[in-house]
Amino acid sequence: MIKALVIDDELYAREELIDLLTESGEIEIIGDCANAIEGLKKINILKPDVIFLDIQMPQITGIEMLSMLDPETMPKVVFVTAYDEYALKAFEDNAFDYLLKPVENERLRKTITRLKRECLSQDYSAMTSEMLELIPCCGHNRIILLRPDEIETAFSDLSGVHVITQDNQATTQLTLKVLEEKTPLIRCHRQYLIHPQAIREIKLLENGLAEITTLHGSHVPVSRRYLKELKDRYGLS
Repeated sequence: MIKALVIDDELYAREELIDLLTESGEIEIIGDCANAIEGLKKINILKPDVIFLDIQMPQITGIEMLSMLDPETMPKVVFVTAYDEYALKAFEDNAFDYLLKPVENERLRKTITRLKRECLSQDYSAMTSEMLELIPCCGHNRIILLRPDEIETAFSDLSGVHVITQDNQATTQLTLKVLEEKTPLIRCHRQYLIHPQAIREIKLLENGLAEITTLHGSHVPVSRRYLKELKDRYGLS
């Protein structure tokens, strides 16, 4: 079961979402909170797999709360809000998914399916300690087995985790964390990995950001958090 924490200052909306999640049979509600301050405390204590988080809350908004979480240890975050104008900002801040109120059961089911896929991938991969020799991927009604050195970059979005090679793009059930730990790919952004040998140019941008151009012309973002590590790797000041 996926452990979930629901954070919403509106009691009715919180209870309605809890009912929907419980009825799914896939989610275990381990707690609920009426504000971000209480939510931060419960995240540290309960260690949920996912939090369903309202955006507009008093004192600390959901987006502000997300920025307070450690990207390396934070649970997956599904924003739940009545305002669709926050969608772009939510994904820029690495939200796992975004649901509009009132939450539709069919849309929620898609979110739960994605959560199950990622959690199962993590549980399965933990059984393997060795480096991966082949990466199983799906594409065009077939299973593709790629060598790690064929992959230039990997990234995650709403539809899953994808890998890009010289010739094509494919989807894998492995998480970015597994690919980072068990292949030569290195982290350059919370949602992107890059093969060091595929880097041909690092373009420095404003606000401490950067962009990588790969051997075969892909463009990959670099966040402030990982730019220093890249510079240190190549002996750049």
